[in-house]
Amino acid sequence: MPWSVAPPRLGRGWVAGPDAAALRGRWNALVRSEDEAERAALFGPSRSRTLHSAVAPLPGMPAHGGPLAQERGGCPEPVRILHGPFDQQWLIPDHRLIDAARPQLWRVSDAHQTHLVETAHDHRHPGPLFTFTALLPDGQAPVGRSGRIRPLYRRPGGREPNLLPGLLDHLAVRLGVPVTAEDVLAWTAAAARPGPQGRMVPLTADPGLWRRGVDLGRRVVWLHTRGARCAGEQYEGRPRLPGGHRPYVRAPLPAAAPTAEELVHDAEERALHVGEGRVAPVAPEAWEYEAGGAGVLEAWFAQRSVAPVDAGRLDALRPGSWPQAWTSELLELITVLTLLAELREEQRDLARSLESAGEPGRAALEGAGLLPVPPASRLPASVLDVPEEGPNGQLALL
Repeated sequence: MPWSVAPPRLGRGWVAGPDAAALRGRWNALVRSEDEAERAALFGPSRSRTLHSAVAPLPGMPAHGGPLAQERGGCPEPVRILHGPFDQQWLIPDHRLIDAARPQLWRVSDAHQTHLVETAHDHRHPGPLFTFTALLPDGQAPVGRSGRIRPLYRRPGGREPNLLPGLLDHLAVRLGVPVTAEDVLAWTAAAARPGPQGRMVPLTADPGLWRRGVDLGRRVVWLHTRGARCAGEQYEGRPRLPGGHRPYVRAPLPAAAPTAEELVHDAEERALHVGEGRVAPVAPEAWEYEAGGAGVLEAWFAQRSVAPVDAGRLDALRPGSWPQAWTSELLELITVLTLLAELREEQRDLARSLESAGEPGRAALEGAGLLPVPPASRLPASVLDVPEEGPNGQLALL
């Protein structure tokens, strides 16, 4: 996947968060301020953005009416994003608020796109090498460096796979079966492993091994995307555990967001205690699941816990009580982590099969004339499908 995009850089934390209603409240507090100095203090200017910055609307978003210093309108409807490896949050999609939004990423993020996101991974940080999402990812990592984002397709509508030119035809001839871009993504999800230079994805000439890896990888991508991508005959809709293993709220969660000290997992009881609340069953594998250098459930709760914030800052506007939607998201996240943990042994078996097969790697691609990567493949494609406005309403030429 030669073309990659650096993670967006928001520049100010208040423009994103786990509760969409809180984001609308923050916007309203900003635009209600009539004093420019007070509005600037709330906004948080940077080298890239001030109240007077003239910037184009984000691709696919409605045009805005001038700089933020003059803004009096309602909040742009927040959009769903993936924060870090597994946390689904919300973002106000206004380019005037974001230091580096990566418009090239927004142009290709549609109902057909799947993003591969590199995680912070080394011997100190166990967990998946990649996460996958149908949402716009921010690529952030709880620990370590943020990862690059690699869209599966270079153009909207699922057109022009972001793959080494000629790779699909090469694999189809080598394996004797049709190969799609989604197959390659699924194989990557199943077969990727750490290598001397970071991440490596071994290939195979064995059709049976290929089918096995693709089927396994499709389940991985399906789980990461909460059922939005790679649905199969045996797994469709949103992920669910079988009866008797599904997590439920056994004791009501506290009205206020918990602190880290109030979050305790009882491995013997297979229960997650959230203050006086209790969720069960929660397998130890789900509680211990790490990605991006941190425990996924602990990082998820940390984003929703009550932290001391200056009352004069916009991010002090948070839900007054624990929203019901967060409970539903928590139960789904526990489900996803449990099912992903159950696939680990299959992934290890696949890795052992690939090692014993002694499959050729990079040399085979070089011999087929596919490497080195053409420089143009590392650049974003020209996207002319939808006209875009530039600053102050000019037509943007891409």
